[in-house]
Amino acid sequence: MTQDLQTILSKVDHTLLSQSAKWSEIKAICDDGIRYGCASVCIPASYVRQAAEYVSGKIAICTVIGFPNGYSTTAVKCFETADAVKNGAEEIDMVINVGWVKDGLYNQVLDEIRAVKAACGGKLLKVIIETCLLTDEEKIEMCRVVSESGAEYIKTSTGFGGGGATREDVALFKAHIAPHVKVKAAGGIADLNDARDFIALGADRLGTSRIVKAVKAMEQ
Repeated sequence: MTQDLQTILSKVDHTLLSQSAKWSEIKAICDDGIRYGCASVCIPASYVRQAAEYVSGKIAICTVIGFPNGYSTTAVKCFETADAVKNGAEEIDMVINVGWVKDGLYNQVLDEIRAVKAACGGKLLKVIIETCLLTDEEKIEMCRVVSESGAEYIKTSTGFGGGGATREDVALFKAHIAPHVKVKAAGGIADLNDARDFIALGADRLGTSRIVKAVKAMEQ
């Protein structure tokens, strides 16, 4: 495998979040994530314990909180997070309350992210702001909020909100986040050219199921 492909794969959160995901499919995602050197596998919370036991430390287990709508209460999100970490999750991708953003309640959004970060117990936190639902002004303000929150990443999308990552949004994030915050592009990353573009624009992680599939197809 070329260095280029290895670099791309090392930034991939190999993802399966469909409502109908079965253990056999989760297991296959884990196997491929390990085989291809992905950063993590991103899976539903109900599979975290089983997957963590299955991979036995060979790859990080990531799960999603308040997913995909983000409007559960802060207490629920914190419980979900603590439960996921207890079950073996090493990375948490939380969805913000988009309605609060629309109401301009940025301090509430900030407080919630900080509370979830505390519930992470030192594990990695990525904050999904669902860019397809926000104005550029709201995205810029969320760059500030995430920068102040203690979270490690700002993430574009759930992939369930009607739109995914765009090159423009990743560039916007890089222009407005603090230097210590990283970017995860997710949703609609279709092929290796997309992956290369997002990485060139500054994405440190890619949430996608298609990159491993593309590499596997090249091997055939």
